[in-house]
Amino acid sequence: MRATLLILLVGLFFSSCSQYQKVLRGEDTGLKYSMADSLYNKGKYKKALQLMEQIVPAYRGKPQAEKLMFMYANTFYNLEDFYLAGYQFERFETSYPKSDSVEVASYRSAKSYYQLSPRYSLDQKDTDKALEKLQEFIDKYPNSEYRLGINDLVSELRYKKEKKEFEIAKQHLKTAEALGSWRPAIAAFDNFISDNPGSPFRKEAFYLRFVAAYELAINSVPQLVDQRLEEAKGYYNSFTKYYKDSDLKADADKISEEIEKRLNSNKETTSLN
Repeated sequence: MRATLLILLVGLFFSSCSQYQKVLRGEDTGLKYSMADSLYNKGKYKKALQLMEQIVPAYRGKPQAEKLMFMYANTFYNLEDFYLAGYQFERFETSYPKSDSVEVASYRSAKSYYQLSPRYSLDQKDTDKALEKLQEFIDKYPNSEYRLGINDLVSELRYKKEKKEFEIAKQHLKTAEALGSWRPAIAAFDNFISDNPGSPFRKEAFYLRFVAAYELAINSVPQLVDQRLEEAKGYYNSFTKYYKDSDLKADADKISEEIEKRLNSNKETTSLN
């Protein structure tokens, strides 16, 4: 009994495969459309895609084209080919702006670009594109059911960009001693603080800017040390203005105390001379 059932199943499998190959190689676009639709609904996206690629040009301008083009874009999406999914959903939006599926297409287009965003350490060109597309969706559909999810994606991508910018500033600080210049680090932290007012990295940026200013001062030629220590005090004051209760306050205080000692020592040396 089991052997008979197995033979029947194998027969059905090869029959369906041969039928698919027959339609795929044939010229009947109607059959291709019908089979593509059936395979798509069963989640057999790779096979459905092969058929769709053959018939998409033939259905342009026809009543079935709207459904076909949405399935076509969504097939790329389900296959995680997000470059083509984003592009095809954009085309769908442009071609069928009054479609009942246009909001979903716009959402999945934006989500496709989000999926293409690389890890923070790489070039963020695709992240910028994703943020642009996500914002476009929010502007077009402010009351969409997808809005909360989109806002979460925007926050995630902004965090990624902030982390990259912050890590670049930290790298300037790490290489400052070897390069003999702390100015690039200070400038990088200045820019980060100015450009990212709500960043979770802002506290550390204020602190590390202060550290960089202190290192610049103590590594300066003698005639510039006091002036630059005073500048470093200004950065300390900026840090404590916003983060006087932070976990970095004790470390900042130690550096501030060292600054005062150096300034007082220099004053004493000057008065003796």
